[in-house]
Amino acid sequence: MKEYLLNRGENDPIIEIYFYPVHKKTVLTQHKLTGREKVQQVRYKQGVSFMAWVESLQRAIDYTEEHLLDSLTIDDIARQANVSVFHFQRIFAVLTDTTVGEYIRRRRLTLAAEELSRTSEKIIDLAFKYGYDTPEAFTKAFRRQHGVSPSEVRKGLGKLQSYNRLTIQVSLKGVEPVKYSIVEKEAFEVIGIRREYSVLNNENLIEIPKLWEEVNRNGISSRLSSLNNDSLKGVLGVCVDNSDTESRKINYWIGTAYKGERPGDLLSMEIPASKWAVFEVHGPMPEAMQKTWEKIFTEWFPSSGYKHAGTPELEVYPDDDAYQDDYYSEIWIPVI
Repeated sequence: MKEYLLNRGENDPIIEIYFYPVHKKTVLTQHKLTGREKVQQVRYKQGVSFMAWVESLQRAIDYTEEHLLDSLTIDDIARQANVSVFHFQRIFAVLTDTTVGEYIRRRRLTLAAEELSRTSEKIIDLAFKYGYDTPEAFTKAFRRQHGVSPSEVRKGLGKLQSYNRLTIQVSLKGVEPVKYSIVEKEAFEVIGIRREYSVLNNENLIEIPKLWEEVNRNGISSRLSSLNNDSLKGVLGVCVDNSDTESRKINYWIGTAYKGERPGDLLSMEIPASKWAVFEVHGPMPEAMQKTWEKIFTEWFPSSGYKHAGTPELEVYPDDDAYQDDYYSEIWIPVI
């Protein structure tokens, strides 16, 4: 059986991927070593292997680190993980609680601070080396991260804020399983509103929460809930990923499942017949939804043997108080 070695320094931050043996066809052997873990490859009867999933994420992180001084694009990074730009951005944000762009900025400024401290390289040269057009822009970003200016560091003043490279660590734990069911549903129609967002500069991550605030404030959410006449109950957040096209954009819908003639002021979209992994979400928004997404990516997908089908996925919000501790909602992911 092939061995896979996750190399890291003792102080490197870790992305933990949890594995719990819930499938009889899954085999995992793990050995602890000083400063690193050696994990023997996991083999599945179907789908992408667990270690292939881990390897693709680590490959993208390693690529980022190897090209920190180059003109990095999110397209190049996502390509290393064999996923779309949108899905890579979202997986990265769920696992690290930061964006790809912010991680790159922090790492560059960490390396710049180290070089500033141990060499006599001119500040203007370091600014250009680490991707800043002017010394002023470099100084502003440097101060925001480290709390001191580059010139103050040269004088031995202040303390530096260091962000080390990310490393994936696989842990064998008896964590609480994600509650889900596999459902097959025929094609159905969604009516609602649609917005287009770029995945560049994290526009989608910034603007989608604002859209929800808007529809909750102006009554659109309540209207959609009243129009819902399908067996799939609730207001839906639907993401259509077009980030691998030239536009680098996604379409985001807030809508509801509907049968009948579409109201003229709303748009409609057909969701294709699919096999769905339906995940239970228990607790107030947005924390419960974010926590469940994290579990899906760090626990369920790596160990399930399923792959994302690449068609739109749904967040389902029933018509109750979403901020109550006992609020129930769902995540629907099309799988193959």
